[in-house]
Amino acid sequence: MKFPSPLIEARLVRRYKRFLADVTLTDGTALTVAVPNTGSMLGLTDPGSRILLSKSDNPKRKYAHTLEVVEADGTLVGINTGLPNRLAAEAIGAGLVSDLGTYPVIRPEQRYGERSRIDFLLEHPERPPAYVEVKNVHFMREAGLAEFPDTATARGTRHLEELAAMRAAGARAIMVYVVQRSDCHRFRLCDDLDPAYAAAFTRAHSAGVEAFVIGCRVSAEAIMPDRVMKMEACGQTC
Repeated sequence: MKFPSPLIEARLVRRYKRFLADVTLTDGTALTVAVPNTGSMLGLTDPGSRILLSKSDNPKRKYAHTLEVVEADGTLVGINTGLPNRLAAEAIGAGLVSDLGTYPVIRPEQRYGERSRIDFLLEHPERPPAYVEVKNVHFMREAGLAEFPDTATARGTRHLEELAAMRAAGARAIMVYVVQRSDCHRFRLCDDLDPAYAAAFTRAHSAGVEAFVIGCRVSAEAIMPDRVMKMEACGQTC
């Protein structure tokens, strides 16, 4: 996924209200920018951090600039949670996610379960449908180890339960974790930060829900899915 125009360098002053940040451009201009990430962004909001912004030409937008990338731990980290579905679609098309690239029909944002939307519903005339849920990952505490989630996520737990229900009904059910940073080669669930999510994953995986982790190469020009990462869940490799 290439950015449509070069990103703009700035420094983070502070992030607040989840979806806003004050920043300073390299020429000293102060701006308020949109933050497309409602999560905690643990470890990625230090004042003074080097960041990269995109700029929209849409005159109807209240904030023209959007925070896209933060430099942390010596690497660039993508924080835009609106991008992982696009990145997952690219990874599927490139053959990085099992055999999902062989499904001829991919339908985004389909209703399923009791009150959810699945990120992708894949259909094949000779196979069961495949329900694919995508999660964004950018949290790292140990060098080389990406972790999810960085805070409790009841919504994520519900998604796992609904995927398990789809699997029980005879469909394929798949979790895809998209890691928007270049410095990780392993992945683990944060059972200390959200034990309920980790327990739900263990139950779902035991019920036949598949899981894949895709690592991305992040630069100022593009974010590209480029590798399959090893997954460790609740102390066990999946």
